Amino acid sequence: FSPIGDVTTIMLWNKGVITAAGVISEILVPSLVSMVVPGLIMQYMLKGNLPEVVPSAVASDAGQDFSGGQRKAVFVIGVGGLMFVPVFKALTNLPPFVGILLVLGVLWTTTEAFYRQLPHDKNHDGTQKRVANLLHNIDMTTILFFLGILMAVACLEEVGVLTALGKGLNETFAGNHYMVTGIIGVLSSIVDNVPLVAGCMGMYPLAPTGDMAVDGIFWQLLAYCAGVGGSMLIIGSAAGVVVMGLEKITFGWYMKRISWIALVGYLAGILSYWCIRTFIFTTPL
Repeated sequence: FSPIGDVTTIMLWNKGVITAAGVISEILVPSLVSMVVPGLIMQYMLKGNLPEVVPSAVASDAGQDFSGGQRKAVFVIGVGGLMFVPVFKALTNLPPFVGILLVLGVLWTTTEAFYRQLPHDKNHDGTQKRVANLLHNIDMTTILFFLGILMAVACLEEVGVLTALGKGLNETFAGNHYMVTGIIGVLSSIVDNVPLVAGCMGMYPLAPTGDMAVDGIFWQLLAYCAGVGGSMLIIGSAAGVVVMGLEKITFGWYMKRISWIALVGYLAGILSYWCIRTFIFTTPL
């Protein structure tokens, strides 16, 4: 429900088809519903007792480069800076990446100031953790992956394939954007949601009014469906793939026990959005 909460919402936000205020105000409730409904179902399925947590002593600052107060300052600047990016875009009308770079600069300056206050031996040991050195660890393969996707989608848009596909979907479902975006969400559990959203942005042009306008029903539902729909299969999200490796959860186990619950939450979120737009807000906020 946030413009910086997912890669797909960032893409839609950068494209200018959704705004920070619009997506937060109208997608917040469906997102909460899609989380609460599966949680309510799961609480009646889980059995057994959780192990009692043994209280441990408060961790000391030994072995840490920064003090507790300095670590809290870095945390507040980092998280607060991310939350500031939508405000920065609204105030300056500059691209969001400028705000992110500004936050990085502030965080970089702060950590450098903290490192300069350390004794010489600790300063030397913490050299590898400075931002200047961490920049060398950027995952270029992921960046090139997204670049390749966007270039491929741009080629399909240029030759008219995406436009024809968009018209075909509209004719098949009689212009029902709830059905179109719902199916896109289901597909996002199988296909990566980045090319799906990029393809949708190429298939459907931004309209001055109606469901395809800025903060229109189609774009907001696309943000919701592409983000939540991937949870229906464990391979549909990065978090699911990580859990497969950490907890040794199999695809079949997840499909049998969790997929239908995720689907119920997904559909409940769409239903709540329909109720909001039908009975409460008939126009974007």
